[in-house]
Amino acid sequence: MKIGVLTDSSAYLTKEQCNEYNISVIPIPIIWNQKTYYDLVDIGFDEFYQKLNTSKELPTTSQPSIGAVKKYVDQYVEQGYTDLIVITISSGLSSFYSNVVSVANEENRIKIHPFDTKITCAGQADAALLAAKLIKAGAGIDLIMHDLEDLRNTTDVRFIVDNLNHLKRTGRLSNAASFVGILLKISPILSIDVQNKGKISAIAKERKYRRAYNHIEKDFSKLISDLSYPVQATIFHADDINRENDWLSNYKERFPDVNFYSSIIGPVVGVHVGQHAIAMIWCRNIESYFDKNGKPLSISQVHSEVVDN
Repeated sequence: MKIGVLTDSSAYLTKEQCNEYNISVIPIPIIWNQKTYYDLVDIGFDEFYQKLNTSKELPTTSQPSIGAVKKYVDQYVEQGYTDLIVITISSGLSSFYSNVVSVANEENRIKIHPFDTKITCAGQADAALLAAKLIKAGAGIDLIMHDLEDLRNTTDVRFIVDNLNHLKRTGRLSNAASFVGILLKISPILSIDVQNKGKISAIAKERKYRRAYNHIEKDFSKLISDLSYPVQATIFHADDINRENDWLSNYKERFPDVNFYSSIIGPVVGVHVGQHAIAMIWCRNIESYFDKNGKPLSISQVHSEVVDN
C-alpha cells in the first residue's frame, strides 16, 4: 500500500511542511477583473492584500475543477500510489469536496478517500499534517481516516473581522440577515460549525475589538478546561502581523499547557474575510495520536489514552 495526501491551497501549508511530509497542494482559483489568479501561485499574500486595498472591483473565488483534480490523480497513479487522501476546504464554504467525490466515484486505478474538514486554513492544515505523519509512521488507511474524523470532532474556531461586508458580499455568512444595518459598528465574533455543515456564522458581537478578544479568550478557556487530551492552537491573520503577535504573546502566557503556532489567512480566504481578520483554530494535539516512540496509536488507544508528549 502506498498512500498519498493531496489538499488545496486554503490550508496554507508552508513549502517546508509540504516537502517534509510529501503533501501536494492544488491551488484554488480567484477571479478578479475577469482574470483568473491561482492562490499563492499567480498572486502572493502581500500582493493580494495590497490589491484588495486599492482595487475598485472586488474578487470572488471558484474551486478546482474536476479536470484539475484528475490531473493530480494521474500523477499519483503514475507514481504507483494505491490510495489518495484528498483533504478539502469545508463543503459548507466550497463545492471542491463534491468535485473530489465525483472523481473518486469514477476512478478505478487508485482508491480516492475524500475528507471534508468542515473548516479551512490552519484546521485544514492540521488534518493534512496528521494524515501525512500517520502515513510516514506506517499507519493503514482505516486508522488514518478514523483519526482524521476524531481530529475534526475536536476542532473549533473563533475569529474576528473588521466588518461583515466581505462575508455578506460573497455569501459565506449563514446568518448575515441578523446583522444587516450594523455591519460597520461592531466587532463580530464568528465561528464555523465544524461538527455540522461547516458553515460560517456570527455567534456574538461586541462593540470594540478588545472586548471581542476577551470574549474569545473566555470561550477558549471554558471549552478546553475539562478536555481529556492535550490541545494545540494556531493563530493566524489577514495581513495584520501585529494583532497576531499580540494574540500569540497573550495566549502563550495565559495557557502554558497549550502548544501555539502561527499561520496566515491567504488570498482565497482573504477574499471572504477581508484585511485585518484574526483567527484562532484549536484541536487535539496531533502528536497525541502517536506513542512516545512515534508509533501510531490504535483506534482503541486513541479513545482511551492521553499520551504525555
